[in-house]
Amino acid sequence: MSNPNYLWGIDLGGTKIEGVVLHKHTKEVLFRERIATEADQGYEHIQNRIAQLFGKMEAASPEKCARLGIGTPGAIDPNTQLMKNSNTTCLIGKPFGTDLTAKLGVDIRFANDANCFALAEAVMGAVPDVKPDAEVVFGIIMGTGVGGGIVVNGKVLNGAQGIAGEWGHNFLDDSGGPDYAGLDGCVETILSGPALERWYTKLCGEKRGLKDIVARHREGHDAAAKETIDRLSTFFAKAIAPIINTLDPHVIVLGGGVSNIDELYTDGVEKTKKHIFNNRLDTLFLKPKLGDSAGVFGAALL
Repeated sequence: MSNPNYLWGIDLGGTKIEGVVLHKHTKEVLFRERIATEADQGYEHIQNRIAQLFGKMEAASPEKCARLGIGTPGAIDPNTQLMKNSNTTCLIGKPFGTDLTAKLGVDIRFANDANCFALAEAVMGAVPDVKPDAEVVFGIIMGTGVGGGIVVNGKVLNGAQGIAGEWGHNFLDDSGGPDYAGLDGCVETILSGPALERWYTKLCGEKRGLKDIVARHREGHDAAAKETIDRLSTFFAKAIAPIINTLDPHVIVLGGGVSNIDELYTDGVEKTKKHIFNNRLDTLFLKPKLGDSAGVFGAALL
């Protein structure tokens, strides 16, 4: 079908797989459902679970699927066509795209979860409400890990190696220590939720969740909490400024649990001004609009 009326997307996560069929023009949801990934049962089983969900999507749609977008935990290397950098480890090193395309029998476009987040917020989410003419959007995931995606004129930028937007693995400061890939002091080791909680514990010997640390910082009686949140805004500025100097995005959308900390949008943005190659900061920093819908909507928009 050369001019379909619907957009099809599947968001593959470590614990759940979500599918959606959207009307191409109105973005009205025709079908949306989640099923368990059951990743512990292996590579073939994940493909079978996706096929089961895809069958439900086909049954609900008045049209056959012309093209399917899939958001993945990790990236398909454009040169080897093998999955890499995935926290669903049974996918790593496998020809996931090739195998799934053969199983489903449709044209599939793949992108990692951060790219899908960025695309959804750029096209359907926070960006159109505030800056509908934005050409360059950088979408940030700051949660258990740190990732990012680049959207230019409504399209995801993947890059030569499929790693465009991976600012979470840029070097930031030695104090972060090694990450899971063996990189020392990268952004993720400093700005992720677990990294901030570890820093707090290092300062005072107590273990607390990030929400509690933020609350204690705002109460003003916990020096370790204050230092931890000050560290967040300081290093956020140092990490995001090179992105601004390189891409000069019109909008940066922050997602993930850490993005809920308001100090990023005040102290963090103010400190960023000191590190950019301009006499002012025009980049807009926005909270996301789509919540947990961003991943699957972004997949459909691929």
